[in-house]
Amino acid sequence: MNLKNLKLSRHARRQIKWRKITEKQIKDTINNPDRLEDSIKERKNAFRAIGNRLLKITYKIENSDIIIVTAMVKGGKS
Repeated sequence: MNLKNLKLSRHARRQIKWRKITEKQIKDTINNPDRLEDSIKERKNAFRAIGNRLLKITYKIENSDIIIVTAMVKGGKS
């Protein structure tokens, strides 16, 4: 997937800052998820284990843009 047009919602920006998630981790999760699920409103949930953390990135595709809706993490210390 071409991630040149990766855009973050305001909510996603706050979440990645607060949860200490890097843009590289987001790109890795979208490009090579351990699991990918359909979500509401034509969104996708991409899951990826990174160390002892499980990242969940919710995104949608609009035209040629990938819009990150939110980012969550479970496990491990941030």
